[in-house]
Amino acid sequence: METNRANQGAKAGYHHGDLRNALITAGVELATDGGPAKVVLREAARRAGVSPTAAYRHFAGQGDLLFAVKIHAQQLLADAMERVAEDLPPGDHPGAAAEQRLAAIGRGYVGFALEHPGLFRTAFSHSAPGTDEDTGWGGVTPPADNPQYRSYNLLSQALDELVATGRMPAGNRPGAEAAAWSTAHGLAMLLLDGPMGRLPAADRDAVIGRTTDTIVAGLLVPHDGPEGR
Repeated sequence: METNRANQGAKAGYHHGDLRNALITAGVELATDGGPAKVVLREAARRAGVSPTAAYRHFAGQGDLLFAVKIHAQQLLADAMERVAEDLPPGDHPGAAAEQRLAAIGRGYVGFALEHPGLFRTAFSHSAPGTDEDTGWGGVTPPADNPQYRSYNLLSQALDELVATGRMPAGNRPGAEAAAWSTAHGLAMLLLDGPMGRLPAADRDAVIGRTTDTIVAGLLVPHDGPEGR
């Protein structure tokens, strides 16, 4: 029934000249069901109720559609991170609030991976050669301000807040995104595809909480350089 309603919605979008978004919606459904490998342009066209020829007027091939779905998945990931942070109770001290926000967006990141594994994998998939995906960004420097990097920029902002409130030494700030991101992403993959996937829910949640708290605590400790003494 849900698929039928989605198809009807996609067809309605097409009649109103919005076939591109209808195809992306169908691609998101495919990614939700089976990850990036399931995002096939012909199947998206079938779900949208149009011919493959019509779909190719909007996407040059499967790689282009996958890239569009990937950006959508990244937006959903960032939304999930923000929701967890926004659910925090108001804090009296800006520094403590900044710590809690960083831990919360980490939990939101891992939580999204567990709740939507297909979309999470798609968010970090590689599109086919020839798409506009390759911006030259390596993941350790500030990226362009575009939707593809919104989750990373949320992390950067949270780290900046730690410094601004005096919670994190300025000397710890360079490269902090790499440490925090790789920890959260590695934990997500261990829970999805590794032995941690066998943990009962209570133990899994405890591991997520301990891991995010540990990375935050580690960022607050002064380093051994001149600024940390």
